[in-house]
Amino acid sequence: MKKTYVLDTNVILHSAQSLNAFEDNEVVIPMTVIEELDKFKRNQDELGRNTRQAIRQIDALRKKGPLSKGVKLDNSPNPRKCGSLRVVVSEGRLSGSSDMSVADNRILNVAKMLMEREKRPVIFITKDLNLRLKADSLDIPVEDFECEQVNSDELYSGFATLPVSAQFMDEFHRAGFVEFPKGLSLGPNGFVMFVDKADEHHTTVGWYHHGRIEVLPNGAGEHVGGITPRSLEQRMALILLTDPDIQVVSLVGQAGSGKTLLALAAAVEQAINNNLYERILVTRPIVPMGKDIGYMPGGKDEKLGVWMQPIFDNLEFLMQNGGKKDAQTVRRRLDDMKRYHQLELEALTYIRGRSIPRQFIIIDEAQNLTPHEVKTIVSRAGLGSKMILTGDPAQIDNPYLDASSNGLSYLVERFKHLDLHGHITLRKSERSPLAAAAAENL
Repeated sequence: MKKTYVLDTNVILHSAQSLNAFEDNEVVIPMTVIEELDKFKRNQDELGRNTRQAIRQIDALRKKGPLSKGVKLDNSPNPRKCGSLRVVVSEGRLSGSSDMSVADNRILNVAKMLMEREKRPVIFITKDLNLRLKADSLDIPVEDFECEQVNSDELYSGFATLPVSAQFMDEFHRAGFVEFPKGLSLGPNGFVMFVDKADEHHTTVGWYHHGRIEVLPNGAGEHVGGITPRSLEQRMALILLTDPDIQVVSLVGQAGSGKTLLALAAAVEQAINNNLYERILVTRPIVPMGKDIGYMPGGKDEKLGVWMQPIFDNLEFLMQNGGKKDAQTVRRRLDDMKRYHQLELEALTYIRGRSIPRQFIIIDEAQNLTPHEVKTIVSRAGLGSKMILTGDPAQIDNPYLDASSNGLSYLVERFKHLDLHGHITLRKSERSPLAAAAAENL
């Protein structure tokens, strides 16, 4: 049975493609949503772009007929399976003492009104948790927009464990590889720990590479960019980061697990020391934690310097080389890297439309990006570039995203079957005992 889906403003702000995401069902846009979109259409960010795209699409549909009566969408190759879109004006008011000057209440009122008039099921779609609570209290069926969501509880880790016999492990080491075992759930460039069935302390690690499970290369990922990995997971990450055949690497982990440091170490090793890439390009979403302190003075570099300070902190740590170099020498080296364009800091706003060849690109805090933003950024990579996305889906500052709907989680799940992608989840904080205690207990 066909359904009617009433969309909240934040669904369209999250994804302009949401209008076409409900198959052959009816999509209803309350007039209040159109009014709210008008406030975002001039924004030069992802919200503004999604708004303008959605408004253009709705305007194109208007030419087919009156939006108030409903028009066919072009969301299926089969015209019989296309959905429809209708713009509805709120009438009357919600029960109780609801303030109808509040936009959310007028949107809810449309859903309630349609429930009373329509014969088909009516479902309200919103990404606003509080609004979902209000809808539920009014007996309005409500759902989150899940078209671009993944199951965060089952996010691909890039690592698997497989019990085997001691004979299997001996043959694995003797040959240097084994064919991919049946029943093993692992994507290309993933890692597997073989555990002896008779002795769980007897283990060995293999790498799913070139269509088979190979023994880890001798010395691979052990000393990169002046650092030595503190855990097996960090070594796995460095192997992925330094393999030129792997063009996209995603690193997920809690605070202090070394995501950014590992990415920068690999960048310094390959772009600065070995000249495999022309430069290091670093970017991160401009999303503050807590209250913003207002506009920053200066030009682009000065403004970005504040947001990129975690990057500088990690680079200084790498270049101090265990305290052998003084801080002034390190800062001078960093200034030289920027002056000679070996290191470039860029705002995500200016990534759009670019083609970026032969660069080692790091997108830090990628959990604050939408799936569409991640698609836009990754599609900028030119020939010879390597792109690294790091983040923690448990630490999201974007109010429209969560652990399941953010762009980093989305990329991990959509790319896990591709040979050009590698992923590892770093589960332990290595920054300090205090940082580890904070990550696990606070």
